[in-house]
Amino acid sequence: MNDAYHVPVLVSEVVEFLSPGRGGVFLDGTLGGGGHAEALLAGGANRVIGVDRDAEALEAARVRLADSRDRLELVRGDFADVAESLEEPLSGALLDLGVSSRQIDAGERGFSFRVGVSLDMRMSGTGRTAADLLNTLTEKELADIFYEYGEERRSRRLAAEVVRRRRMRPFESSDDMVAAMHRALGDRITAQDKARIFQALRIAVNDELRSLERALPAIRDRLVDGGVLVIIAYHSLEDRRVKESFREWSRDCICPPELPVCRCRGRALGKTLTRRVVVPTEEEMRRNPRARSARLRAWQKAA
Repeated sequence: MNDAYHVPVLVSEVVEFLSPGRGGVFLDGTLGGGGHAEALLAGGANRVIGVDRDAEALEAARVRLADSRDRLELVRGDFADVAESLEEPLSGALLDLGVSSRQIDAGERGFSFRVGVSLDMRMSGTGRTAADLLNTLTEKELADIFYEYGEERRSRRLAAEVVRRRRMRPFESSDDMVAAMHRALGDRITAQDKARIFQALRIAVNDELRSLERALPAIRDRLVDGGVLVIIAYHSLEDRRVKESFREWSRDCICPPELPVCRCRGRALGKTLTRRVVVPTEEEMRRNPRARSARLRAWQKAA
């Protein structure tokens, strides 16, 4: 495999759960460089619909998967929009959430807190940038982003510092944000602290949690009986939403406990295949350190 664009995570586990050898159409809603799609096609999928917001990623995948172009459909867009508009049934679907190694390493994309990186963070290349949010949102809106998406307890202090600084000069680069963090949170902040706050901005810029919440039921409803949904999450907020959705779909009754008689669907929609979250092996994490926070969960629709 050519992994120049992005090293796919948990590939063998994805293929094992999705079982592309049984045929049918598979959705790769976060195509990236095409590593997972390549494995699904090699494993026997009749067709793969590959979706990504990033035009550069789609082009990389187009080149990588050129030999399978007759079994591949590439779509630029948000996986939630595509899932909601799909009409054909899916044998399986994959969402590998987060950003690719290529996006992180490309300074002009603004996904990291390295020195001199622009505050962009747009996966699609369109819409408001991270700098736009920092320069225009209210202090409360910024505090909510830092607290809800970055799980930062001192979110109000950081938001106030951002507002104070932007009155003097607008935010443009990672240096501006890191300086605000040092002033508001202290000089002992770690790389992990910076990563949390920058990740929170990225989630807000790309509306990632709302996309996931929309996509989950849309993909579920488009799975054939026995179809499988696999999701790889890298953030606790994403993983929590996936875990809770899979748990609810796997319950026979979802009525409030105070109801004397069941009035809901009365049957489970399917079953969770991962009793425990699946994580990369030590060997994979040595080969690809960015895989260390990956958490895979799988769910199967009832037959």
